[in-house]
Parts: sequence; structure tokens; C-alpha cells
Amino acid sequence: MLETKWLRQFAAVAREGNITRAAKRLHLAQPAVTMTIKKLEQQLGISLFDRHQGRLHLTAEGLRLYQHAERILDALTLAEQDMAALQDLSNGEVCIGIPSMLGSFYFPPLLMAFKHQYPGLSIRVEEAGTQDVLAKLCQGQLGLGIVLTASLPPELSGLPLLREEMVAVVNEDHPVRGQPFITMDAFLTEELAVFRHGFFHREYIDAMAKESGLVPHIGFESNLIPLLKAVVRQGFAITTFLRMVIKDDPDLFAVSFAEPYFLDLCLAWPNNRPLSRAEQAFIEFMKTAAPFEEPYALSRKLSVKEKR
Repeated sequence: MLETKWLRQFAAVAREGNITRAAKRLHLAQPAVTMTIKKLEQQLGISLFDRHQGRLHLTAEGLRLYQHAERILDALTLAEQDMAALQDLSNGEVCIGIPSMLGSFYFPPLLMAFKHQYPGLSIRVEEAGTQDVLAKLCQGQLGLGIVLTASLPPELSGLPLLREEMVAVVNEDHPVRGQPFITMDAFLTEELAVFRHGFFHREYIDAMAKESGLVPHIGFESNLIPLLKAVVRQGFAITTFLRMVIKDDPDLFAVSFAEPYFLDLCLAWPNNRPLSRAEQAFIEFMKTAAPFEEPYALSRKLSVKEKR
């Protein structure tokens, strides 16, 4: 039978690639962690690590165990959070997965207001693309997350939060600045600065490129919003953001697409486990602090593309 403490030590070694560093992180003696790895390998009858250039690398079998260990340890963390919040709301944790754009420009004042209302609760934000957040919610690795409403599967419940326009973003010298719109074909032929795969910003561009039958010209790829802004500001490329992202940037300009595109985003959580009191408090807070301007049933599957 695998012990939880063995999985924690094994996962730490897998992440660090080094037993000494893993032991230090876990506040354990290095020989104890070494012994744990040996016990695991003996009990399972497999080799978990190969040593290459002074670093431990997972074998194929070790990688399989690591994937299981991550899911088990994430589930245990969620269980601990739930139990900590059962007594009262003077302690406990709210963990929420949030995409970069929303984490930087929409959620900070809401999270601070929630913290002010519940000072005993801690808030942990996991920054990830909407697809990664969706996968973690469905696998039980996250309790709360922000996803596209149109992507909400039956195993998740959700609270509509925000509808925001995706716009092309250019600098002050770009010819399209000040124009009423830009066509998608014209946008895709420009050199683009984009997020990596897994973020709705990139999925949007890829979907539009597929629909148009064009191959986007991607010159810069990064998940750092300030870097993408700087690239556009210097005229090396253009990009697309939610309109809110550049509202305080006087040298960046939003241009609607010929067919305006809107994203509907919601706060989602799994149906297959009870919400902790901390999570319930956060959902109730969001209902009043960030009411959706155009309420609609979550069962309605919106297209990412809608005409004004």
C-alpha cells in the first residue's frame, strides 16, 4: 500500500530532480528521502528515476506514478481546505484558477474586497490558460476557476461573470488606428504577438485563422502581457486583447473587428464534490460584487463570435 508521505517525497524529488534539494524543501533528512525512493521502487518493482548529467530524470514508469501522485496530492489538498473551512470562516483557503488577462485587469480589486470582508481566509491564485483551468476543474485539481461559458461541460456548475470584447490592438503609428474596424483577414496577415497555446487569446486567433483558411504570421509568443504590449507599442507586431486590458494605456489603441467578437466568462466549480464554506462564501461574494450585466441561463451555449 502506498503511503501519502511517500508520494509527497517522490513528487518533490521528481520536481527538483535532486534528492538533497527535495529533502531541504520538505524539511527532511536526505537519507530519509533516499530510503523512501528505494522503498517505493522495491514495493512497485520498477525503477522510478534515471540519473543523467547529475540530475534525476523520471523513467516512463516514474512519469506515470508522478501523474497519479499529482492528482492524489491535489485532491488531498482540496480535502484539507474543505475541512479547515468547515468550522468557521476565520481560517481556510480559496484557490482559484484565473487566466492572465483577468488576473491582471479584472480580479485584483475583487480579490482585495473579498479579503477585506473575510480577513481570516487566504487566497491562492493559479495563473493558467482557460483550457488548463478547465482540465484541472474537471480532474478535481481545482475548486474554483474562470473558464469560457461556451466551454462549460455538464460536470461543472458556473456563475456568469463577464462579457468583454476582443479587439485588435495597435500603436499610434499603425494605419488602422482610428479606423472603425479591421477585417479578420487583414489582422491575420499582420505580424502578430500572441499568447502560447492554452489561453483564450491564442485559441481565438487560431480559431479565426482556421475559419479564414489563413496561416497567422506569429512573430512573438509570450504569456507576459507587459512584453506583448511593449512589442505592439514599438511597432514590431499587433495583437488582440480584451478591451479592458488597454483602457489605461494612452499609447495603445483598440480597433473592433468587422464582426465584433465577445467572450463570455464564468466562475466554475465541480459538481462531484461539496463546496467548502470558504468557496461558498467566495461564490456568494462574486454574485453581489460582480453581477453579470446580461444574465442568461448557463445551459445556453454561446458562440465565441457574436454580432453586435
